[in-house]
Amino acid sequence: MLKTAANPPSRTYSECIFVGRERAPGHMHDEHMENSKQILVLGLDGAGKTSILHLMASNRVQHSVAPTQGFNEVCINTEDRQMEFLEIGGSEPFRSYWEMYLPKGWLLIFVVDSADHKRLPEAKKYLHQLIEPNPELPLVVFANKQDLEAAYHITDIHDALALSEVGNDRKMFLFGTQVTENGSEIPSTMQDARDLIAHLATNM
Repeated sequence: MLKTAANPPSRTYSECIFVGRERAPGHMHDEHMENSKQILVLGLDGAGKTSILHLMASNRVQHSVAPTQGFNEVCINTEDRQMEFLEIGGSEPFRSYWEMYLPKGWLLIFVVDSADHKRLPEAKKYLHQLIEPNPELPLVVFANKQDLEAAYHITDIHDALALSEVGNDRKMFLFGTQVTENGSEIPSTMQDARDLIAHLATNM
């Protein structure tokens, strides 16, 4: 069921000391990772996952030069709690780790490239493979790169990903996002999305 943000209260954010800590798969099985629940950030390579995470953590645009090769940890402090994000690379060799780490997550953020029409069916396939065995896992979808001329509108992304089929009992939110010029401030839509995630975190 598609839901929209309900204007959660304004919050103050700060980064943790391990923002942007990228690691290879073999180095992720430490005690901290085994014992903590995280927000998983998944999606095909090139969708813009890393740039979105840096934007939410720092309030400034910082484009990623290359797709994440392995895992990328980002931590954001709010007034209420610490939110830990785990991005897993979206290229073919790393997708096998998605389902492995899904039980460690309390929220799934799935990022798609709204302008890459040919890969939307592939993104849909992986998304539904992830969520079908996890009917109560909350889902936030970022329809990214909305600033591009070829980008599908979020209503078209909703249809292309068959989001009406994610389950009536699941909390699901869809945002149209864009990461523009380096150094620019966080767009209002991204700030709304971050506030929503923080609001969900307080109710966990």
